[in-house]
Amino acid sequence: MGKVTGFLEIDRRDRKYIPASDRIRNYKEFVIPLGAEATRDQAARCMNCGIPYCHNGCPVNNQIPDWNDLVYNDKWREALDNLHSTNNFPEFTGRVCPAPCEASCTLNLEDTPVTIKSIECAIVDKGWQEGWIIPELPRAKTGRKIAIIGSGPAGLSAAQQLARVGHEVHLYERQARAGGLLRYGIPDFKMEKSHVERRVRQMEAEGVVFHYNTNVGVDIEPAELLARYDAVGLTGGAEKPRDLPIEGRELSGIQFAMDFLPQQNRRVGGEAANGNGAEILATGKHVVVIGGGDTGSDCIGTSVRQGALSVTQIEIMPQPPEKENKALTWPNWPLKLRTSSSHEEGAERDFAITTLKFTGENGRVRRLNCARVDNALKPIPGTEFDLRADLVLLAMGFVSPVSEGLIETLGVTLDKRGNVEANTLAYKTSVEKVFVAGDMRRGQSLVVWAIREGRQMAHSIDKHLMGETILPR
Repeated sequence: MGKVTGFLEIDRRDRKYIPASDRIRNYKEFVIPLGAEATRDQAARCMNCGIPYCHNGCPVNNQIPDWNDLVYNDKWREALDNLHSTNNFPEFTGRVCPAPCEASCTLNLEDTPVTIKSIECAIVDKGWQEGWIIPELPRAKTGRKIAIIGSGPAGLSAAQQLARVGHEVHLYERQARAGGLLRYGIPDFKMEKSHVERRVRQMEAEGVVFHYNTNVGVDIEPAELLARYDAVGLTGGAEKPRDLPIEGRELSGIQFAMDFLPQQNRRVGGEAANGNGAEILATGKHVVVIGGGDTGSDCIGTSVRQGALSVTQIEIMPQPPEKENKALTWPNWPLKLRTSSSHEEGAERDFAITTLKFTGENGRVRRLNCARVDNALKPIPGTEFDLRADLVLLAMGFVSPVSEGLIETLGVTLDKRGNVEANTLAYKTSVEKVFVAGDMRRGQSLVVWAIREGRQMAHSIDKHLMGETILPR
């Protein structure tokens, strides 16, 4: 590394947030970049480990020590090229990835990992500012046509990779704009949608054709695509939410998180907010979020910005420890208490809670009847209590892809969890020339895993069509 003793001489320093009192007034990003010199100093902390565990921590296997060294030596353009060699969209992961690479960093043994995520984001942001990121056109056209269904991170990465080796790529999206949950699930205060839009413009210049408002399996028959294209890639995500079928579920005011969050993203993006459904707003309401993951956190931040009177988040699992046992967990992703920026903006959290029933007035929810649970997640008699609620947001994860329409019509084999079955070598489904990647194959997961699988599926499709491929896995 450029500075062998950097980790001994330089303290960890990461990006800061705009104060909560200011950032909750709008939906803009609020992370304050470190600046070029501070980023260079943080890159100098990389230790040049004999075994860089960060490689395995990162699902796309970013060559982290390499671009840290390049940043330290002020070779930002080379660092960008290296970063793009494994990750099509580092500005996405540099904003919304939970950074398993940092959990795997050797310095994390002392709770001072290299600020890998911030350095990654700084590299790609500088690339856009300097005009280094431009369309990459193929040397020649192959004459092969490929359809990708779903424009989330898996579909976008697969489409870009395939277009760059000369295939004619058509990307079908049932929403009005591209991005999948990047656009309609992740709030703008975590990632503004201009980042998605400029990548779409880049991909259009590279030859990818986007077909919006097209729900394959409803608006167009899958058989038509199979007849028209040489290969079809399924990257539609896992959008079937986990429900809570208990007494009172029929009351109004009980909504899935992914009915609530996209509406606000549409408002910010200038689209009609509610589509065909009723408008969902937290303004002036007591909000209860059921589910302790990232989606629940996003519901908190959005509710606070909409002017909720109070926000409470409950989770059925016990409260995790504040710090992990490094000897047991490192370099793997640890289970520990994580406090997001949204939690800091004003929310009560409680753990080991189950909801027994919803009660209401005039057909609208007003309270949750809850209880504490034991280690088997069973209610403990005598611990019952009520929570006031005018709006309940179900953020308990996703169980599988939506099977109605595309999946049922295609007749692809599903695994035991309801995901489309395919292995991670070929990404082939049970239907000839149909491939699958991302959450539709692996189940609910991270943006960075979707990018990885999209790239690997593109490798497999290209090899299937051409007999060989230069695309990396």
